[in-house]
Amino acid sequence: MTDSTSRPHPFRFGVNSVTTSLWEWQEIARKAEAVGFDTLIAQDHFGKQFAPLPALVAAGAVTVRLRLATLVLDNDFRHPAALAKEAATVDVLTSGRLELGLGAGWLPADYAKTGLAFDPPDQRVERLSEAVQICKAFFTAEAETAISFTGKHYRIENLDASPRPTQKPRPPIMIGGRQRRMLSLAAREADIVGISLLDRRLPDQPAPPTFAQKVEWVRQAAGGRFGDLQIHVNASVVDVSDTPSDQYIEQMAERTGQSPGQVLESPGTLVGSVDAIVEQLHARRERYAISYYVIHARFMDAFAPVLARIHGS
Repeated sequence: MTDSTSRPHPFRFGVNSVTTSLWEWQEIARKAEAVGFDTLIAQDHFGKQFAPLPALVAAGAVTVRLRLATLVLDNDFRHPAALAKEAATVDVLTSGRLELGLGAGWLPADYAKTGLAFDPPDQRVERLSEAVQICKAFFTAEAETAISFTGKHYRIENLDASPRPTQKPRPPIMIGGRQRRMLSLAAREADIVGISLLDRRLPDQPAPPTFAQKVEWVRQAAGGRFGDLQIHVNASVVDVSDTPSDQYIEQMAERTGQSPGQVLESPGTLVGSVDAIVEQLHARRERYAISYYVIHARFMDAFAPVLARIHGS
């Protein structure tokens, strides 16, 4: 449950899409803003998609209000000095609308394609922790100031912190993960904590942690700042209908190795009538403190009445 001493965060909703068509990408951005979504999401993989940071600038060129987020950048793909400079540049070029999502890397295929070493989790998380410190120092440095950093994995000396990001004190930082080490780092350092539902459900392995356990990890690591954090999930199962499809739920259960009941109970599932989904959103915010959901662009039209109900309430 949420802290009784803090008010729940307002709901926010993002749209995720993967494309290499400028026309399609900008149309999704325009539509997301018109319908009432809060953020447009760019992923970071070596597949058939745009590079995320330039794509956000292109989306910013055709929108005014829409926030622009990475979910999430793989820290191993960019040196943090370059990342900080590019992120600050995106924030300036989009008039202060960047939300910088960062992760330690999780998809082995990305590493195999590029020849990057897929190091053990503790090493990847250590590097990410240092990168977050560098980005924060870059974003918050005084004008005309150079920054230096010496860590186990990165060393920076007299780096010009330019350009200055538009947002003050800095662009919001999201950190996403699914294991305790990553979620604890996110709880301590991020403004938005993305709790991944991509657990591997192997028959010969212990059951993965429940979502409630993951939230508790975040709560313990965050301490008194838990109430300031936004909790995010990807809504991967969306069916806005007075008569939701049982077949759809069964297909998702088979794909994820869960039972249909587990799919329905997942925080990443939004299924039912508009009224039912609004009830689910409020119940999960009360139970898990989730206030930020991201859905795929193909669900935008169907989800629009939910947005209208939430924003009108």
